Amino acid sequence: MNLDQLHKTLVASQYAEQILEKHKSLLEEDYAKDQFSNTLNKKSLSNIIEYELCNIQNEAEWMQIIRILRARLMFRWIWQDANQLTNVIQLTQELSDFADLAVIAAKNFALTPLITKYGEPLSYAGKAQDLIVIAMGKHGAQELNLSSDIDLIFAFDEQGETNGRKCIDVQQFCILWGQKLIYLLDHITSDGFVFRVDMRLRPWGDGSALAISHVALEKYLSQHGREWERYAWIKARAVTGGKEGQELLHMTRPFVFRKYVDYTAFEAMREMKTMIEREVLRRNIEDDIKLGSGGIREVEFIVQVFQLIYGGAKLELQDRKCLVSLHHLGEAELLDQAAVIELEDAYLFLRRVEHAIQALNDQQTQSLPTEPDLRQRMVDTLGYGSWDEFLSVLNEKRKKVTYQFEHLIKEKDIDPLVDSFTQLEKKLDEVLDDNAKNLIHEFWHGHALKKLPAKAVQRLKMFWPHLIEAILQSNKPQIALMRLMPLVESVMRRTVYLVMLIESKGALQRLVKMATVSPWICEELTHYPVLLDEFLSMDFELPKRQDLEDSLRQQLLRIEIDQVEDQLRVLRLFKKSNVLTVAASDVLAESSLMKVSDALTDIAEVSVQATLNLAYQITAKKHGYPLDMEGQQCSLDHLAFAVIGYGKVGGIELGYGSDLDLVFIHYMDEQADTNGQKQISGFEFAMRVAQKFISLMTTQTLDGRVYEVDTRLRPSGEAGLLVTSLKAFEQYQLKSAWMWEHQALVRARTIAGQKSLCEKFEALRCKILTMPRQEALVKEEVLKMRQKMKDHLGSSKEQKKEGIFHLKQDAGGIVDIEFMAQYMVLAWSGSNSDLAHYSDNVRILEDAAKANCLSSSDATALIQAYLTERAESHRLALANQSMQVSASDWHDTRVVVCKLWQRLIDPNAEFALDKNDCV
Repeated sequence: MNLDQLHKTLVASQYAEQILEKHKSLLEEDYAKDQFSNTLNKKSLSNIIEYELCNIQNEAEWMQIIRILRARLMFRWIWQDANQLTNVIQLTQELSDFADLAVIAAKNFALTPLITKYGEPLSYAGKAQDLIVIAMGKHGAQELNLSSDIDLIFAFDEQGETNGRKCIDVQQFCILWGQKLIYLLDHITSDGFVFRVDMRLRPWGDGSALAISHVALEKYLSQHGREWERYAWIKARAVTGGKEGQELLHMTRPFVFRKYVDYTAFEAMREMKTMIEREVLRRNIEDDIKLGSGGIREVEFIVQVFQLIYGGAKLELQDRKCLVSLHHLGEAELLDQAAVIELEDAYLFLRRVEHAIQALNDQQTQSLPTEPDLRQRMVDTLGYGSWDEFLSVLNEKRKKVTYQFEHLIKEKDIDPLVDSFTQLEKKLDEVLDDNAKNLIHEFWHGHALKKLPAKAVQRLKMFWPHLIEAILQSNKPQIALMRLMPLVESVMRRTVYLVMLIESKGALQRLVKMATVSPWICEELTHYPVLLDEFLSMDFELPKRQDLEDSLRQQLLRIEIDQVEDQLRVLRLFKKSNVLTVAASDVLAESSLMKVSDALTDIAEVSVQATLNLAYQITAKKHGYPLDMEGQQCSLDHLAFAVIGYGKVGGIELGYGSDLDLVFIHYMDEQADTNGQKQISGFEFAMRVAQKFISLMTTQTLDGRVYEVDTRLRPSGEAGLLVTSLKAFEQYQLKSAWMWEHQALVRARTIAGQKSLCEKFEALRCKILTMPRQEALVKEEVLKMRQKMKDHLGSSKEQKKEGIFHLKQDAGGIVDIEFMAQYMVLAWSGSNSDLAHYSDNVRILEDAAKANCLSSSDATALIQAYLTERAESHRLALANQSMQVSASDWHDTRVVVCKLWQRLIDPNAEFALDKNDCV
């Protein structure tokens, strides 16, 4: 044994003296040699703990042994620290590893008695639930000091119940589990404690439930999470919970690290620093090397503020460890290297001083001692000649930290735009009419502004000149201003958006451009400001189908099946945010019409599939599952149900405001009962799935609705059943359907449901469409239907005289082209079955040319006319304008369409050039 090292250890720590007095075996030669000269990795620590606690069933004995182990390890760590046989990084890592393993051991020991009493905790779907322990603060960052408490949050994956004789819900089980874990580690016995456990960082803090579900935590962070909690969650780490624990942690990342560059982190840090300074003054703890000026907390704040500002874009800045992220800041040139070196040096020094303070008596304190004896012990341990010499070095290090901290958080210089505010307003006045000027005056002198907090008014005043500058650069400044003012009013309390727009000129310029093009986009953002998060961070690429599916599945994954309100919120915001992405790509990236329609259709299909799954699960939970027509039990993987899309969704041609024309088909045994407690027939089950689907899709909430759904194209229309069996659908189409219903079937395709049933429907559709028909009869029926639509939906005679053309309904418009495509399928697919393959007009026309039913030049002309007219209809929808346009602007396009209409369907139709109409 090295007596000099022993002497240094006992000088450094009165607590070490107490340990040695109780556990003299610590100085046995072999033990001392092994324990004090080597590092301990997590595997070695795990082996030690497993050996010590193996086969212990008695709670008192378990608590005694782990406390004795803790004392022996603390003696070792104090010995190594006092004799500089370790360093700050190694020591804090070993302490954190021990904390992890102690938590895991306590969690495992606490479980068995609970299972004996209550049974296993299971989700409603039967999945075993684990207690997810999230380590926060220094424990989460693996930076624990010698006498740290551990900050924990308890969570679990899904709600459910235990399966024992005495049944309790999963949350209550996890609360009892967590309480026992805390007791096993935190309770002070004659052998001391293992770790002090602090649970105050959990949602809502003291007084709230000790354990929270994944879904509830996600809702809390998204709706109630505060800025200081973002700082806290930077260091969060899942100690237990396996895959579910990692997924929960992954869910929190968007709350912590915003997608956009987030300059509000500065202000949050200033506020927290002010609170700490007030507390330091109140408690007279300026000598606290953690909280005092130039202390450990300021180094952490410097690193964390950069993490919050840039971590969403620079993933390397999301590291939990302070020094690792500090080095990344230097590599990213966000801090200069001299600052990085100074801060690292100060941080390591302060952490060593912190260990020296806490080694004295195993107390959770960072305040310098006042007693001469304790000061002398610290001076000897740290290697200084006197207390004054030590203080001189300490103060020098703290000054460097203070300089870097104050340099970082000092208020930014006044924006030069604010100085030129008067000049900007004069320029704006020159391009505005009286209505716009009055709107601005009412805004700044209105009641709403008077009720704003002072901070919000200040940010609004900072934002205003930036908005004016961007508007003045627009080619339609008055339109941009008038459309953006309601949006400004809706977000002026959520000032994070104003700050982001100030800092990101590109985002503000894009917003102004969108406003000039589309009042619809402005209205969406105004009504649902949460969509701004997506808009401000989007890259203006059209969303990909797989990404859409993955995103919605992840969002719905942990919402309990009976939490309908949460399901509605997710479905609505998914649809709205992705449609907004498409619109932005359409306007700003000028994406092609076909790709825009494909993306909008993908969003609808993904929404329909997810909604169908939810409706099916909700119905099955209540009534059990039905049998299919072949006697096989249905399940979530075997729905025996399909959703058929008609019209625009069927034709892969959705626009921004399109509703969904849907028909529901099932393949269930309508007479057999379901297998649940509340049994119903297969027919009633199918009906309830469809009803629940429509409810989920169309219920109006604060977030709007997902889609309007129209089911009138089902067999027998509104008088018919909401859901039809595949056999009944076939019988109706073959024996009772009108020609116009076969015409509608041209633009039908399955968009959700069981794959095998979808394939059966597609085969049936092809069979019906390829039936031989008399061409003259098809012409007659198509012509009748077209005339009805013109009479009811087209422009009036007076409007036509005034030179108005309804882009969709009038002759030569979109519907004429659609009817020609449908005519080709019904009249010619009996001898050319390939014509019935696709449901979209462009590919139908292309296939007609390939089958020599239509000349290539005619097909190309029709496709070009169709795409041109549809592109304009998209533009008008974004601009919130009607489909009535100037006839003269569309004369040439209409000539092409009408001449083909004459040749294909109605030779008697004449195109009167002077009236710009087909008659």
